[in-house]
Amino acid sequence: MDAAAQPQRAFGLGHTSHESGWRVSISDAWDVLGPFPIHAREQHFLSPSFPLNLSQPLDLEAKWPSAYADGGEIEWTTARSKTDGTLDVSFPEIRWAALRATEGWASLQHHSVLRTTITVTPPSVLSDDAADQLAEFPRLLVDVMRGSFFTVLPPKDSPLHSVTDFVPRWYMGNIYGMERVLPQTVPLPSAPSLNGPTTYELIVSGDYEIRLFGDPRFSGDKTGVPTLSIKLSVDLEPVPAEDTVEIVPGHGVACDFVDGWAFGDAFGVGVRSVSGWWTVNSVSLATPDLADQLNITLLQNTTLAPTQARIVPIKLFQLLPFGGHEIPVELHLESKGTDAVTRTLYTSITVRQHPHWSPSEIPEAGIQATYFYSGSTPTAFLVKPPEEPNEGPPRIPVLALHGAGVDIFSMPFWIQAIPRQKHSWIVTPSGRTAWGLDWHGPSAMDAWGSVDALSEILKSRDAWRDYEFPKDTRVLLIGHSNGGQGAWWNAGRYPDRVAAVIPAAGYLKSQAYVPLIQSHSAHYVDPSLRAILETALTPDDNDLFLSNLAHTPILAIHGGDDENVPTWHSRAYISTLKTWNPNASVALREDPGELHWYTGMFDNPDVREYMRTILESDTGLATTSVLTETPDSFTLTVSIPAESGSLHGWRVHQLLVPGRLGRLTVRVTGASIDVRTGNIAAFSIRHVVRYAASTLIVDGTVLPSGNLQDDLVYFSYQDGIWRPTDDNSPPALQPYGRLATILTSTAPLTIVYEPNSPSLLSAALRLAAALDGYHKLDAEIISDEEATRRLHANSLGDRNVVVLTTGTGEFTHSLLSKRRTAFSLEGDSLRLKGKPLSGQSAALFLHPHPSAPDASILFIHALEESALERGLRLFPVRTGVPVPDLIVITERADEMGAGGIEGAGVWGNAWSWNEGVSSFYIIKP
Repeated sequence: MDAAAQPQRAFGLGHTSHESGWRVSISDAWDVLGPFPIHAREQHFLSPSFPLNLSQPLDLEAKWPSAYADGGEIEWTTARSKTDGTLDVSFPEIRWAALRATEGWASLQHHSVLRTTITVTPPSVLSDDAADQLAEFPRLLVDVMRGSFFTVLPPKDSPLHSVTDFVPRWYMGNIYGMERVLPQTVPLPSAPSLNGPTTYELIVSGDYEIRLFGDPRFSGDKTGVPTLSIKLSVDLEPVPAEDTVEIVPGHGVACDFVDGWAFGDAFGVGVRSVSGWWTVNSVSLATPDLADQLNITLLQNTTLAPTQARIVPIKLFQLLPFGGHEIPVELHLESKGTDAVTRTLYTSITVRQHPHWSPSEIPEAGIQATYFYSGSTPTAFLVKPPEEPNEGPPRIPVLALHGAGVDIFSMPFWIQAIPRQKHSWIVTPSGRTAWGLDWHGPSAMDAWGSVDALSEILKSRDAWRDYEFPKDTRVLLIGHSNGGQGAWWNAGRYPDRVAAVIPAAGYLKSQAYVPLIQSHSAHYVDPSLRAILETALTPDDNDLFLSNLAHTPILAIHGGDDENVPTWHSRAYISTLKTWNPNASVALREDPGELHWYTGMFDNPDVREYMRTILESDTGLATTSVLTETPDSFTLTVSIPAESGSLHGWRVHQLLVPGRLGRLTVRVTGASIDVRTGNIAAFSIRHVVRYAASTLIVDGTVLPSGNLQDDLVYFSYQDGIWRPTDDNSPPALQPYGRLATILTSTAPLTIVYEPNSPSLLSAALRLAAALDGYHKLDAEIISDEEATRRLHANSLGDRNVVVLTTGTGEFTHSLLSKRRTAFSLEGDSLRLKGKPLSGQSAALFLHPHPSAPDASILFIHALEESALERGLRLFPVRTGVPVPDLIVITERADEMGAGGIEGAGVWGNAWSWNEGVSSFYIIKP
């Protein structure tokens, strides 16, 4: 586990809110219920308040069953938070050592429910008719560090407490403890008193995960008792009488300048709507005198929903060198509505200036570069220049992936840990955030996007062109911890872009890091359904894809006494690789006595020499072409074709049965190429002429040899026969396989809500906040009416879309009426395979995009508010949550986890029902 970064923005524990006079305070007394055994990420299926039903009054005298307690029962205990809001929760009465003796780390992961109170006090000067003077009551700004979910409940004497169908709204906490995560904006669940204090209940889902918080034996507690340490802070934000918008300093993005020239053209300004809908429709320099040197333009209009924060994308055009340290900018905005008003926000973008690098001197913390991730999101990364310009052909860069919890901009040790090279750049991407998506999905896109962006930056100035390398070049891929796992993942999915790999302390996969044996859901779920759910984890099971690296040079590094990722993980990688190829060019450097991170992990004579050998040999030539030396036999393994590249020029485009692994084995004998496929429906070959082959045999069928002279050839399996595709046209890449593919999109994502349900706008805002906090992924929120207008105008674009629906919106009806999947609407009733779903069910499913074949739509359908809350927990913002292309979850999930699922599956070809990897049955109450 890497040290989690602390948040940049701190909020008070209780003080006057701005100038409104309202005050908020937090009790330091907590009620604690736990521990309950769960496995990692299982809290996304269970109710965050499990085993409690918050629609009923809390009984603090009750006892609850738990397999961890002596006698099998636990009861409420109490704890007190520190003055800074930190609460340490542990259960020393549990015999953890005995549990660990048989269950290992898996026994330490647990769930608990934490309860305290928040008191809101009105200004003492409020008059009796103050309610008429207030536009709205103030809102809470809540920051829960290292907690998974939280909710705020009305006072005990509120009428809502007596309503049996009261539904709490759950907000995601900052469980990773990341920087630059804004507090959640939480409306008060009921009106506060204007005559005195009002006390609300705050409920937090406390979930201890080994991967996040580490082994307690190495965290200062020699007894081995796991301690969850959360930190709570709350502020009040008054709702202004007029729509208001503000700058968010921590969300700004800027590049450094080298010799007065920008190292990138992407800038970003964080903006948040305090109230109302706003659109940023232009930007300008606030100092006209700079126009001779710089010019800026808005990359695209940016609309903000009420309380939403977004990064406004600004493109820089430079005319002359600029030596300043600030670029003053004006943002021009317009509010939405009948009384539209305009505003101008002033801010200043701070930049750093560096001289041109030299053989002996570079910026200690690297050079910060920028680009537009996925075409529109300003994104920064760090680079370390080579010592010397190119001598002959350019050399490949080193792509270095940081560990979990490492913020590369505030923690420069990571780029400093990678030794500078003679002719190769060091590129350290952010991965979107300090945790990102484990270097999968959008984090992987960011890694490769940073390399390609640096290629473009170096071509933009004559002074930098002697250091350039081609776009889409191969790389030497290295990483540590989560980044080590990410190096294995990216090398295994894009093997032709990787010349060699140096993964350090990388884990095999989430299920091997901490086993799922303590699953609560396993006591209730049909094992065949569980297998379908776990197909969503298959794309991240690195060991299944090691056939793709059987001929790639690899040096794995691991501390012999690693306390966080057991050393056997790297040993398992090596042994599996040598099963695929006994002569594989792989080695393990196991440093005896070293822990998870240690000085000199990469900067030592052996690793330096390995890097030099790779980078200065023919292997290190920066080229996008397939290597001429191709092994006579190899196997390509694929799970989701859209997330996998080519191996030795061979690429899988479609699987026969999505959800299952596909493998393609090639054997070259003289002038004959023999191909054996397993679960493959379409593939391609690039530069097949290099084989000097005249015969291609696929699964025993001899194919026409005329196509073998083409640069790129496509084949598909049609009517039981392999044949070249018509006009040699490329088959579509399957863009699905699990819900998490919705995150891999051209930016920004679009979130559609139906205005007739106030809960859906709240849900859209919470999803947008999660996307921003967990991944710095941009999201545009639009109404059903606007989505329908774009649909009919064919202007939805090629971005992925998330639809929050009760089944009443025209946009939903327009798409589902075409019956392109097994889901359909009859009236407002959602049906799967013609069977109606219950009102308590939430359905999440991918659906084809109406105009972009490489994009998709994620529907989140719920008739009732409780079902909506259930569905929102499954939105795929974290890895390790097993949710395939479709899932239908009922109210039983609150107590039984995955045992409350009545349907799940992976779509078949052309979005068809995939009987072999799908399950659906109605759960009877």
